[in-house]
Amino acid sequence: MGQIPLTINDVMNSAIWTVLMSSMPLLLIAMAIGLTIGIIQTATSIQEQTLIFIPKVIGVFLGLVLFGPWIATQLLELARYSLGQLERFIQ
Repeated sequence: MGQIPLTINDVMNSAIWTVLMSSMPLLLIAMAIGLTIGIIQTATSIQEQTLIFIPKVIGVFLGLVLFGPWIATQLLELARYSLGQLERFIQ
């Protein structure tokens, strides 16, 4: 049984995909909070730019608490995959 050829491009593609998928939940939380507060600001004619900062920080922190184990698992799988294939790059 032959090994599948693995290149640096394959590892980089996997790393980029993992980073995008791991950051997506937190980015969606921040975007949803920003959109909601923006709509509220528009409806109430409050144009304070710093009003959006604290809810986003709290939302992203809660997202890290909720999605942190999944994100850590994804990053550990990428590290295991990359380091497990390291001897193939040395050859």
